[in-house]
Amino acid sequence: MFLAVTGFAILRLHSLFAVVMLSGVYSLIAAAMFVALDAVDVAFTEAAVGAGISTVLMVGALSLTKQREKIPVHTPLLPMVVVLVTGAALIYGTFDMPNFGDPDAPANRYLVDRYIQESPKEIGIPNIVTSVLASYRGFDTLGEVTVIFTAGVAVLMLIGGARRRRRPDSRAGPEATRE
Repeated sequence: MFLAVTGFAILRLHSLFAVVMLSGVYSLIAAAMFVALDAVDVAFTEAAVGAGISTVLMVGALSLTKQREKIPVHTPLLPMVVVLVTGAALIYGTFDMPNFGDPDAPANRYLVDRYIQESPKEIGIPNIVTSVLASYRGFDTLGEVTVIFTAGVAVLMLIGGARRRRRPDSRAGPEATRE
């Protein structure tokens, strides 16, 4: 319920700073939900990336924009249709998923037993969660870190470019200012 209320508030606000802050709150609520579901590793990632890094990057991006969202002059019918079609496709995709906690689900029948029995021998790491995240899903984790790093560099380049454009060129002589 808190996630739905926060998401609705994000949609209704026009202050970009308030939207960024509520996005961080949304991520913290999602992290708390993951802790309640005993997915502490996912909760930690959501808190660090969603509430931490993403919020910092969005606040940095706000330095390049205005304070308030530009109000559209037309009705956003096309974006609403795209969202509804995408949502319907995602919901349709969930019909084929196994029930939550189903012991006969493929992930519980094959992968869990293999990770529990083989990961200490294959990887040499006694903690199963660490072995899954660091080794079996190593490329996925590397991809996530690469995306975060690239986003951070892009924001720093945007902020640096804006500062350079605002600052007068000190190397230009008086004749440059006369033109």
